[in-house]
Amino acid sequence: MNIILLGPPGAGKGTQAHHLVASRDMIQLSTGDMLRDAKDSGSEMGKVVADVMARGDLVTDEIVIGLIREKLQGDKKGGFIFDGFPRTLPQADALGDLLAEQGETLDAVIELRVDDEALVERITARSTCGGCGEVYNDITKPWPADGKCAKCGSSDVKRRADDNEDSLRNRLMEYYKKTSPLLGYYYAKDKLASVDGLAEIAQVQSAIASELDK
Repeated sequence: MNIILLGPPGAGKGTQAHHLVASRDMIQLSTGDMLRDAKDSGSEMGKVVADVMARGDLVTDEIVIGLIREKLQGDKKGGFIFDGFPRTLPQADALGDLLAEQGETLDAVIELRVDDEALVERITARSTCGGCGEVYNDITKPWPADGKCAKCGSSDVKRRADDNEDSLRNRLMEYYKKTSPLLGYYYAKDKLASVDGLAEIAQVQSAIASELDK
């Protein structure tokens, strides 16, 4: 099974992708991770990626498609989760062509639907443990009063520099301008399903599982 996870920054795509990897033996194809892995690999494609990134240029769609092609030709396990790609309609067309070329199909597109105001409130209150990555929230799951992570005991609490209201609203605007047209694109192809991305994590997991099991 091959799926796309769509949703604005902070909607929980990474969290849900990790669960699908663990529960369904799927492979998460995160654009950022693939670029970092390629850059460090020393392969011919990796050298191209490293050169582009060293110049500070944007990585082209052709490079990303090339990296995805390499992944599709490897171990498929339980299928692929496309996380962070496609972001635009041309990228969606390119991914569709690539899947067809490799004899693969796109089975579902899951949108993590959110309320912008609630999302801003949640993300601006977010912090993470620098030791293990455990996520905390000033409102719903505050950093422990003893100053130590409840999971690993680290006292290293971190906040992302771009987890502020102005930055987040700019990122949301970019998402809606560039990526939201994909919702209509995949709806027309009868691939789109929407779940409440602001529900409890377990509820989101259950909603996604129900859609995938249909």
